[in-house]
Amino acid sequence: MRGTSERNILDQFCLDFAKVVKKHTVYIVVSGFVAISSGRTRATEDIDMIIKPLDEKRFTQLHDDLARHGFACMQSAEAREVFSYLKDHLSVRYTRKDEPLPEMELKFAKDELDGYQLKTRTKLALTGLPLWFSNVNVNIAFKEQYLKSEKEIVKVTTLIKRCRLG
Repeated sequence: MRGTSERNILDQFCLDFAKVVKKHTVYIVVSGFVAISSGRTRATEDIDMIIKPLDEKRFTQLHDDLARHGFACMQSAEAREVFSYLKDHLSVRYTRKDEPLPEMELKFAKDELDGYQLKTRTKLALTGLPLWFSNVNVNIAFKEQYLKSEKEIVKVTTLIKRCRLG
């Protein structure tokens, strides 16, 4: 298990971002960062996060809170415009103000699978990070059955080994 002293820039960025988001809505970290935080060695510049959809007023509060904590949206500084992207099931990217990397790719849950992942979210003790992740079994099934790329299979193999599912 990783300790606090082993945290890297990506870990700290995700922790800081999630700390703000959790005050406003439910979230999960998905995709490559799940495997990376579980021990897979791979460079990445972004983290994917799915959040429970918010109405415009509540999203504006989240967006403004992120700005107060030093984050900036790459698409727009205007909450209304950013909300329009999310409402249309598009993702948006946040970075720390004046720092191009790392990025948080943020999107609203858009379908039944996203909703299920939010309901079955879990904290993965082996990461040493107090973050909510997508359910590992759902993550593996999605990557194996839907994405099927070589890159995704490597992620799945790492998750299986690290979580002792196989």
